[in-house]
Amino acid sequence: MSTPLTPDALFRAALERDPARPFVTAYDDADGSRIELSYATFDNWVAKTANLLVDELCVDPGERVALALPTHWQRSVWLQACWSAGLVAVPCGPEPVTADVIVASPGTLDAALEAGARDVVGLSLHPLGAPLAETPPGVLDYAVEVRAHGDRFVSMSAPGADSPALEVGDVVLSGEQVTAAARDAAARWRLTSADRLCVFGTEPLVPTSDRVAAELTGPLTAGASVMYWSNPDMARLNDLFRDEKISMVSGFGVHLPDDPHPARRLD
Repeated sequence: MSTPLTPDALFRAALERDPARPFVTAYDDADGSRIELSYATFDNWVAKTANLLVDELCVDPGERVALALPTHWQRSVWLQACWSAGLVAVPCGPEPVTADVIVASPGTLDAALEAGARDVVGLSLHPLGAPLAETPPGVLDYAVEVRAHGDRFVSMSAPGADSPALEVGDVVLSGEQVTAAARDAAARWRLTSADRLCVFGTEPLVPTSDRVAAELTGPLTAGASVMYWSNPDMARLNDLFRDEKISMVSGFGVHLPDDPHPARRLD
């Protein structure tokens, strides 16, 4: 099997290996929710989002999409949708950067509207897909609009390996560089297909390629699965890690207990 050279090819390879296998589990202790997505279900979300970008927002390959979102499974969907459509994903902090399209959670919508993007998309991040509680003028409600789009996406111009794919801070990485960084991170962290990685959902932080690798591309490379944990109640860390069979934990931006469950830390 040839080595995938783009993030889109990386995901397609993982999808083809076992579409029904659980890929993402997400907990939010603020509302007690838990959802689980297989590779196939995650792909449906990616396809719908890519179709929204291309058919409704009329983005062109190479345009920049700023993701002013916390660590969340929907941010990973948007990352992968951008790469499917040949766009440059720009995960950013709470102050959105200038971009052609800005995708923002409720707390960052005002700043997104002031950033001068052609389009602003708002995500409620509600576990059951509820729309925004309040949609400001000029904001497209993702939960409402994405439902109308197809769950198959066919790119009219497949992104090249040397095309820009990810902007982190002052660094722009090509698709090939993103996948190479994912392979390096997976090797450095000794990720395998047997691993289940916990990534804490924190408020938007200045991203790094390692954070992106921990949230999405590293597990895809290794065939591992991911658990996103938002608003975590640390008192149940040991029980949750045992129940979900967590073997690795990313502590980016999170203070972990001195004696946590015996999972390897990747940072």
